[in-house]
Amino acid sequence: MEPLIQLRNLEKSVEAGPNKFFLLRRVNLDIRPGEFVTIMGPSGAGKSTLLSIIGMLDGAWTGEYHFMGEPVHRLNVKKRNELHKANTGFVFQSYHLIDNLTVFENLEVPLSYKNVPHKERVSRVCDALDRFNIVGKKDLFPNQLSGGQQQLVGVARAVIMNPKLILADEPTGNLHSAQGDEIMQLFKRLNDAGTTIIQVTHSERNASYGHRIIQLKDGWVVGETATADASASAAQSG
Repeated sequence: MEPLIQLRNLEKSVEAGPNKFFLLRRVNLDIRPGEFVTIMGPSGAGKSTLLSIIGMLDGAWTGEYHFMGEPVHRLNVKKRNELHKANTGFVFQSYHLIDNLTVFENLEVPLSYKNVPHKERVSRVCDALDRFNIVGKKDLFPNQLSGGQQQLVGVARAVIMNPKLILADEPTGNLHSAQGDEIMQLFKRLNDAGTTIIQVTHSERNASYGHRIIQLKDGWVVGETATADASASAAQSG
């Protein structure tokens, strides 16, 4: 099976006066369709930077990146944005909701990008509101919500398009543990149904929902381990 994501010698650096600082160094990584991968490492390891590049939100890097066979490293900004919008859902640690839109309108935005007809947009937004128990918040603006509620809206917005790939940066960082478990179980169900998920987390508990853990340190991939779940599945299938 061809990888969904293939990174070869990926590097990201920033200039600071005469010096160059590397945020990512020679990253080689394959992610297969339907995998649930966790990226872990200390603060400053490059986790969010890597997620941002995989999500095609950052184009300033060197190396090769193929997504579904498309050479992302050769695409112009417009093509890259089209690929990103058509296939990825992003859950940000800092929500990234649009302040002057209601919850309902925030959820509708990604559907409008893909020209989903109005009637279907309304239906899908109503389903998402119901699924995340936020029907009562639909006419509120982000600043009228708690951090946990904003995060739930952020997750709902990421999954409303049924994307091939969900990227989640500390997806439960602002939620209490019951809400956090709810989100992780939702991710697990989406993954079981075929959605590829890559999450950045410090939480061993969240990591246990996935198949394998990629360890980053100082921008380098320094290790990779299968989770207990993946090891058990492999043992059963073997």
